[in-house]
Amino acid sequence: MVTVETKIPRVEVVDALRGFAVMAILFVHCIEHFIYPVFPDPATQPEWLNILDTGVESVIWTLLAGKSYAIFALLFGFTFYIQFTNQQRKGKDFGPRFFWRLILLVVFSFINSAMYPGGDVLLLFSIVALVLILVRKWSDKAILIFAIVMLLQPVEWFHYIMSLFNPEYALPNLKVGEMYNEVAEYTKAGNWGDFLWANITTGQKASLFWAVGAGRYLQTAGLFMLGYLIGRRQLFVPSDSSLKFWLRALIIGAIAFAPLYQLKLEVMGDNAIINGTVGVAFDMWQKFAFTAVLVSSFVLLYQSERFQKLTFNLRFYGKMSLTNYITQSIIGALIFFPIGLNLAPYSGYTLSALIGLFILVVQVRFCKWWFKSHKQGPLESIWHKWTWIGSKRNT
Repeated sequence: MVTVETKIPRVEVVDALRGFAVMAILFVHCIEHFIYPVFPDPATQPEWLNILDTGVESVIWTLLAGKSYAIFALLFGFTFYIQFTNQQRKGKDFGPRFFWRLILLVVFSFINSAMYPGGDVLLLFSIVALVLILVRKWSDKAILIFAIVMLLQPVEWFHYIMSLFNPEYALPNLKVGEMYNEVAEYTKAGNWGDFLWANITTGQKASLFWAVGAGRYLQTAGLFMLGYLIGRRQLFVPSDSSLKFWLRALIIGAIAFAPLYQLKLEVMGDNAIINGTVGVAFDMWQKFAFTAVLVSSFVLLYQSERFQKLTFNLRFYGKMSLTNYITQSIIGALIFFPIGLNLAPYSGYTLSALIGLFILVVQVRFCKWWFKSHKQGPLESIWHKWTWIGSKRNT
């Protein structure tokens, strides 16, 4: 007879950390105008504003770009652990149901991409997350080894080694630049029909192909598995052993980041093969190291009441991450693009960051209002209900 145990309770630090990741994604998307590369001419702005813009771009890009998505991916794997374990305690295998859940995520990805030129990370997640179904019953050691292999970027090293044996060897030309330019032209034209169609077709294709060259597929798989292991080892639950783990992660990440970042700068140059192979590997590694610094710092700081109060609103924001992520794209498109207010040509990095702050405040207030009468966000509730459609369990 199967003993039905209680569900794993929500972990506050995970909600707050997820909220931080979604907030970081918002600021990165805002300063890049949601992949609409239209900015004011620096010659038309005062020098102090140009200096401020440079500083704002540098800070947000250095601290958050490539790390916010990584945190999101790590927590995606952790969430799978929660869902899989809750069903396992009931004597059920969540794997097949998770596959259906990923199909639903594909639908959400196309909703988001409709307003986000250049594709969407949710589609990448829905494809790569199949690896979680594969490894769900593996041992911790096997999963860790597989995750490390993925994070080492073996495809990039394969291409580099092949280039050493064949001077004529070239990386596949996926025509990502051409596709992004095509989408940008439709965005600039401001025709709603063409804009939406280009985004969900060419834009999604461009995003998936760009992720190939950027090493995102294997890194995302590795991050998913690490998040799953973090759940298994209860590392987000405060204890002496978990806090020691995060302290070690902070120290190792901090020590590794600087040399890895410098190595990336050293190898990047005019050689397309090196840039697209060794350069990509070092870039992924330095971003992973800094992601470890961000996550471990957040978890350690969260042990203090002062930091918990400071990040209190992020818990609401993180609990509604899917809704906030998709509505960011809708709001951003209506603010920056010709289909809306067309503020991109007048918004430098500083103003764009302030717009991001405004969107954040509006979204947080909506979250707090919504949770007064609901347990889940609007899209989270739909995703949950449709996940369990056809099942006797629909809670």
